[in-house]
Parts: sequence; structure tokens; C-alpha cells
Amino acid sequence: MTQQNRGSVTIPVIDGHNDLAWACRDKRDYSVAGLDSEADSVISGLQTDVPKLRRGAVQAQFWSVWVHTDLAGAASVQATLEQIDFVHRLVDAYPDDLQWAVTADDVDEARAGGRIASLIGIEGGHQLNNSLGVLRQFARAGARYLTLTWNSSTAWADAAVGEVRHDGLNDRGRDMIAEMNRIGMIVDLSHVSAATMRDALDATALPLIFSHSSCFALNSHPRNVPDEILLRLAENGGVQMLTFVPSFISAAFFAWEQAGSIGVAPTVTVADVADHVEHARRLAGIDHIGIGGDFDGCPEMPVGLATVADYPNLFDELSARGWTRPDLLKLGAQNVLRVLRAHDETYRRFTS
Repeated sequence: MTQQNRGSVTIPVIDGHNDLAWACRDKRDYSVAGLDSEADSVISGLQTDVPKLRRGAVQAQFWSVWVHTDLAGAASVQATLEQIDFVHRLVDAYPDDLQWAVTADDVDEARAGGRIASLIGIEGGHQLNNSLGVLRQFARAGARYLTLTWNSSTAWADAAVGEVRHDGLNDRGRDMIAEMNRIGMIVDLSHVSAATMRDALDATALPLIFSHSSCFALNSHPRNVPDEILLRLAENGGVQMLTFVPSFISAAFFAWEQAGSIGVAPTVTVADVADHVEHARRLAGIDHIGIGGDFDGCPEMPVGLATVADYPNLFDELSARGWTRPDLLKLGAQNVLRVLRAHDETYRRFTS
């Protein structure tokens, strides 16, 4: 049973990561039809649709255009372009609700018009096929962040899991970071190893993000962010967008999963997510946290955070713990919007 949205605290959300595009590839042959209907999304087993986004007070969504590492080389590039095409078709299908966005000003314009800004993030450096030219073309197509790896190391960066190939970034990886800075593509450190995190923080000249990660100190999952990195994130001006994935949130759930997922899963709740949010705030500060739920990228979400309609439950929990509205506004949208804006001038120069 899932806790229903209470909605007593309404805070605009800019979410860093949603896998609707891949879920629709997997379950609906990339169809965008019926996503303005909660009934249709239930049939498809989706956690995201337009009515739920509205109830969740989503102001902007970074749609993840992820492809599995089973797809390599040119096939991964093609599949990424198909994912980007899905986002464009999604926005075109629901023009009263969604608006294409690439800059912070676009997000502001969408909000003023009562629409949800739709941005793109690429989840995995393997999708570049080790090509700076492909990186540049993805930027021209509107992608605003690149997650340096997914769940396997690339030719230039180590992932959080799998083979260690470079002990972080190699020279090619540093070239990638420099080019991302030059063209206004945000560096995303979710999925990378701690060594890659350190190297990327050394290499970047602009603020970076974690689009969907939680805190290693509360759960030693390799996908989570160590305290030393949280402290450096504040110096960088970046943002950790806290995710809701149960195995990243709960040490008990992670241990259950590692043991083969036998028997009843440990319960993970909105309060457990709030614990990670508060830890990140203590280490990095209120100006360096955000939200990246990973909806439609994880089959089971915490009690109280079952769908994109349920963000208000997290704000209710934090409000009950004494968070002020100005602090909730920073968490919900303002911090990541600042990082996006910090990249917009170089992005405009590159694409003009």
C-alpha cells in the first residue's frame, strides 16, 4: 500500500532525472498517446503522466535519454537520438501542459505560461561512442547534461560499479570535461566512481550536479556520494539531487537486494528519503541540494513517493522537521536552476 499525496506543502519542483522515455520504449513502442490520462499510465505501469506531474507541482523535468550499455557504438548513438525524438514528440503532443526548454530563461517562460518545462539529460558517456563530435551534436539537439558513465566504465571514466580502468578520469576524460564546459553541457556525476568524482571536481570550471544520487554515509551503496565529495560540492557551487531509489536510500533494502531479494522487502519510506536530504544539507549546505527522483527508472519506490504526484509528501515531511519555505524552495527548484543558468551563456554562444 502506498501513502497518498497529502499536498499540504506545495513547492515547485525541477526534477533532475526521469526515465519515462525508456519506459515508453520498453512498454509502449515509444508511443506518447494517452499520457494525459492516469488510467492509461496505470495500464502501462508508468509512474509518470501529465496529471501526476501537475499534482506533484513539477515546474520542470529533465527527461533522461538513457540507453542500456548492451547497445554499443553507433547503435547507442541511434538509440539516444530516438530517445531525444521521443521527448520532442511528447512535448508536441501536449502543448497546453509541456514546453520545450534548454535554458533557465526557457524554464521561467514555461512557468509564466503555466506549462512544465521539458529539458533533456543524457545518462551515460557510452552514448557518445567516444566522440566529441557526438557530444557537440547532442548539445545542439538540446541535451543540457551528460552523466559521465552509466553502470560500466567508459574508455575515459570509471563507473561506480564494474571494472576499474583508469582510477577516475584519464586525459581523454579531462578533455571531455573541458569540452562540456566550453559548450555549456553540465557535468553529471551520478553513476561514477568516487575517484571519477574527485577528478571531475578538479577538472571542471563550472558547477556540476549529481542528477540522482543519495548519501554514502547513510547507506554504503557504491552509487551514493561520500561525505568528502559533498564538502567539495559546496566549494564547486554544484548540486546533489537526492534520489528516491530504495536500494540507494535504505541500507536494509540494499542488503536484502544483495542477498537475492528473498522474502519480503524492507519498507522504505519518505522519512528515509528525508534523512538523506538532511544529511546532504548538513554537509554541502542548503544551496547545494535538489531532487532527482528516478521515476520510471525503478519499479518500486518508497512508501509516500510512489509516483511523480507525491513530491509534496517529501516537503510535508521536511516542513514537519522545521524546514522553512525559503529552504524548501531552494531544494525543490532554485538550486538546480542556478546551476543551469551558470552554463547558459556558454551554451548560447555555442549554439548561436
